[in-house]
Amino acid sequence: MSDFLIIGAQKSGTTSLFYYLSHHPMVRVAPQKEVHFFDLQYHLGVEWYLSQFTQASIESHTLSGEASPYYIFHPDVPRRVYELFPNTKIIALLRNPVDRAISQYFHEVKHQFEDLSIERAFQEEPQRLAGEAEKLRNDLNYQSYSYQHHSYLARGRYLEQLQQWWTYFPRNRVLVLNSEAFFYNPQATLSQVFSFLNLPTLELETYPSLNSGNYSTVSESLKQQLQTYFSPFNRALFDELQQNWGW
Repeated sequence: MSDFLIIGAQKSGTTSLFYYLSHHPMVRVAPQKEVHFFDLQYHLGVEWYLSQFTQASIESHTLSGEASPYYIFHPDVPRRVYELFPNTKIIALLRNPVDRAISQYFHEVKHQFEDLSIERAFQEEPQRLAGEAEKLRNDLNYQSYSYQHHSYLARGRYLEQLQQWWTYFPRNRVLVLNSEAFFYNPQATLSQVFSFLNLPTLELETYPSLNSGNYSTVSESLKQQLQTYFSPFNRALFDELQQNWGW
């Protein structure tokens, strides 16, 4: 079974966290980071999913898990996870949504999933995503290219996504972390994760930053527009979490 899932958000440090956790002697992870079972491969069945962990020896491990950052955003994944593994612990890393949206845009361009300018991509997102969430909820075999690759703003409305997970999983089974704090002090955040998973703490020799990018060419005016857009969503999130991460 899957004892824990790192569900996202995309471009928020999940690759680094997954890598750090893989070094714990009592953790068994899937050989690849993004299994994508609960979102893209669900039709293959649970036996296929469990087989993804068989390449790792189980004698010296106590917990198994994986990281797929589309999980937090896909509207039907919380239900699918709960129906198969109701005792799974959920880990979410949330990054300043302005930086996250910009980072995702350049990620999609890099992998040739996006050919619009950054301004047009953000402007056309509502039309691209219209009706897609409902289709994903109603059809287990449906996959949405735009919902996965062109969801720059929607993925940053974090409270909406967390509420979907809290519908199925009690809050003490969902660990919500701040990406900026993780980037600044990875060991402190990693210790939080170990405590959440009831594992003895472990300090690594190094904490490489994986899958990061530098997008300093984006205009300040666009960043300000994004800040204005996300401001009410951030306030609602901070009120719910009773924390303020300074976004």
